[in-house]
Amino acid sequence: MDRSLSEKLKMVVLLVLDVDGVLTDGKIIVDDLGNESKNFNVRDGHGLKLLMRSGVDIVFLTGRESRVVKHRADELGIRDVYQGVKDKAKVLGEILVTKGLSGECVAYVGDDIVDIPVFRMVGFSATVADALDYVKAESDYVTGKEGGNGAVREICEMILTAREKWGDVTSRYGMRVEG
Repeated sequence: MDRSLSEKLKMVVLLVLDVDGVLTDGKIIVDDLGNESKNFNVRDGHGLKLLMRSGVDIVFLTGRESRVVKHRADELGIRDVYQGVKDKAKVLGEILVTKGLSGECVAYVGDDIVDIPVFRMVGFSATVADALDYVKAESDYVTGKEGGNGAVREICEMILTAREKWGDVTSRYGMRVEG
């Protein structure tokens, strides 16, 4: 891992995630009755659980409103879920004040033009492999995986490794893996 990225990731105590296109593949399925469904990657979810066990807080920050997102957050034990957000930078500013944090200890993962102002507020910004090129150009890191297909797990493991917590969280599974 690049030393400057590692230094940024060492500071992370809060990971803020867009949902559609980051935690999901960006596809929304709506049936004839108007019921919505999305695909979430179980490994991304486990990565978030590992990160939370190591003391990193997680926030979902999304422009869409969806019961599915609330269900997924509840399932993972994520309490801070902001949906229907029109100005993500403004809401992130409010989150920072509420939590008493500076932007430098925040990592944010987004995938679209609405995420660029948030990238400029945080210590570490990332986007997914299938993001738009101009979004990639604005982020600190582009994942090797696409949204909804392991990108979030990749970021979680990077944070754990930089914070020297990867061995601690993997030891729970009877293994000791140095990152």
